[in-house]
Amino acid sequence: MMRQLIPQVDPFNLQLQASLQQATKQVPSMRFAKGANVYNPGDQDATVYFIESGQIKLVMLTPDGRECLLAILTAGDIFGELCLAGLGERQETAMAMTAVVVRALPCTQFLALLSRDGLLPGFIHYLAVRIADQQETIANLLTVDSEQRLGKTLLYLARKLGKQDPRSIRIEQRITHEELAAMVGTTRPRISTFMRQFCELGLIEFSAERFLIIKEVRMSAYLGQRG
Repeated sequence: MMRQLIPQVDPFNLQLQASLQQATKQVPSMRFAKGANVYNPGDQDATVYFIESGQIKLVMLTPDGRECLLAILTAGDIFGELCLAGLGERQETAMAMTAVVVRALPCTQFLALLSRDGLLPGFIHYLAVRIADQQETIANLLTVDSEQRLGKTLLYLARKLGKQDPRSIRIEQRITHEELAAMVGTTRPRISTFMRQFCELGLIEFSAERFLIIKEVRMSAYLGQRG
């Protein structure tokens, strides 16, 4: 039987969230409207951010101006932790996909919190998983065709943004074909063609409210057969 995409609760994430909530409860929250950037490439920003509500996407631009999606983050996630590498400048853009509320903690305080609360081993594992995810993204861009990349992207979005239905996952966040094209690294017309094919194959469908529904078991099986 195939594994469902909705992940089990990670004890480390829960402990980290609790520690961050405690550490930032006296810090004023920061609000960003949909489409606003929390930070941009080149910004001098030695801060780790904690998402209280909403969704953030981390992207980098290719030399020809195309958007490469690095991650989608939701309530309880952190971002900006690359400041711990001491690079000085931000390398990516952190953009609000919805209205978001975040709290910020300077890198030095964040490291002190990890040490004080015994979270360093769990954080190292967290970073390793993030690196592995991004390495897989790079490998997919080099070795997997556009249709498979779209299928993998839809499964990723379902895991990050979806709500469980019987036998499927529903994404209520509206994602345009232009945005999917940017995530997959192809053109909008090709995305439209693949989405029609996925509908015909019963891998996805749309609800009466036009929510995207991912049939995750069927999609996973289809991608497994393809690759």
